[in-house]
Amino acid sequence: MPQTRRNKIFFGLGTIGRDMFYTTVATYLIYYLTDILDLSDATMWWMTLILTVLRIFDALNDPVMGMVVDNAGGKFGKFKPMIVLGALLGAAFMVPMFMDFGLGQTAYLLLFTFLYLGWDIFFGANDIAYWSMLPALSVHPAEREKIGAFARICANIGMYAVVVGILPVTGMLTQALGSAKQAWFVFALGTAVLMLLFQMFTVVGVREQRDVFKKEEKSGLRDLVVLLRGNDQLRYTIISMGLFMIGYVTTTGFGVHFFKYAFGDEGKYPVFAGVLGIAQLSALLVFPLLSRRLERSRLYSLSMLLVVAGYLVFFFSPMNILPLGIAGFLLFTGQAFIQLLMLMFLADCVEYGQWKLNKRQESLTFSFQPLINKIGGAVSSGIVSATLILSGINAARSAQEVTAQGILMMKVSMLVLPLLFILAGFLIYKRFYRLDAALHAKILKELMARGDLSEDVV
Repeated sequence: MPQTRRNKIFFGLGTIGRDMFYTTVATYLIYYLTDILDLSDATMWWMTLILTVLRIFDALNDPVMGMVVDNAGGKFGKFKPMIVLGALLGAAFMVPMFMDFGLGQTAYLLLFTFLYLGWDIFFGANDIAYWSMLPALSVHPAEREKIGAFARICANIGMYAVVVGILPVTGMLTQALGSAKQAWFVFALGTAVLMLLFQMFTVVGVREQRDVFKKEEKSGLRDLVVLLRGNDQLRYTIISMGLFMIGYVTTTGFGVHFFKYAFGDEGKYPVFAGVLGIAQLSALLVFPLLSRRLERSRLYSLSMLLVVAGYLVFFFSPMNILPLGIAGFLLFTGQAFIQLLMLMFLADCVEYGQWKLNKRQESLTFSFQPLINKIGGAVSSGIVSATLILSGINAARSAQEVTAQGILMMKVSMLVLPLLFILAGFLIYKRFYRLDAALHAKILKELMARGDLSEDVV
């Protein structure tokens, strides 16, 4: 098997289990806390504060972790050791979060804080090492798009396996075990095991291009400051990605609650999630074809049209699965394009930074991806939790107990606020981002002429 194809396949397969594992926490932890553990409003206010503070704190730690990865080396390279360590320890901290220890409020909050922080730190380390390997597999945009698109397809398979399956599977486990709490624990344990197994595809199967990049000096905190000050395209990418992620994660964070309390039938959520999965997978499959015909700026504009249309149809749709499914298909097709475009923008910023600052820093550059995800998650979890409490949904036991005003409050937080965030990110990109294909090609030629990049790159 040719090396480029081998890398594409094994790099992509590695993220199926990763995204099953991540989605279980990122999308369904709050539902587990509110509807399975049935925490009180008072406890959920504390939980909202804890999650927000921890995510911001750990996000600020990600650039430090990026420096650790960039400074690593040895027989196994600088990416794979941290992938393995982050996966093992991340799983060890994640599984107990879905256990009922029978503790009082204070003791439970302290234990939860410890477990969540450990999960966040070590999964973040795994995430940085995994995605920062992408620029080391190829410097050419077309090849990166193929590898990145396949990786995002695999990631979405993992994510939607959880999104579609979590309620039916935990429902069957609840019947078999006699306890919803035990069912969710078994489900979390299963995703942790699958994450470890799928990561072995990347660890064993991927071969990095270690010989085509010049050896760099070790990075320090000063390099972080220099990178942010000198790499203007990275700064704008970070801001644009951050605004997009706040909107995207806020919308998905309401999914189960929307179908349980607004739609009135949480059993339809897996059907809706299946439509979203088809939309995103279809978008990722056609992305390489579209990228050959449309420059990235035009593809981003097209994606935004789909996103805006999807949000508008969703907001004004009656509670019928057909128009909601159409809205979801439009919305998540556009979002899938944007997610992959953001990944490509971030990868291209590696060469841009090397060109401007004379130093190649894949992991430090990609450390901003989990930072963005965590800050986006912190803001979105705050929006979701506060909305559920203030709307009366957290205290409700059925859709009949939620007022029309409460449903409207959830719809505004789920659909209007996210659209504003995503639009703001798009406008920043259009105004400030200039790292197009022509400039990137020029950068590669100059890096080769300087001896910073081998002419034998794939």
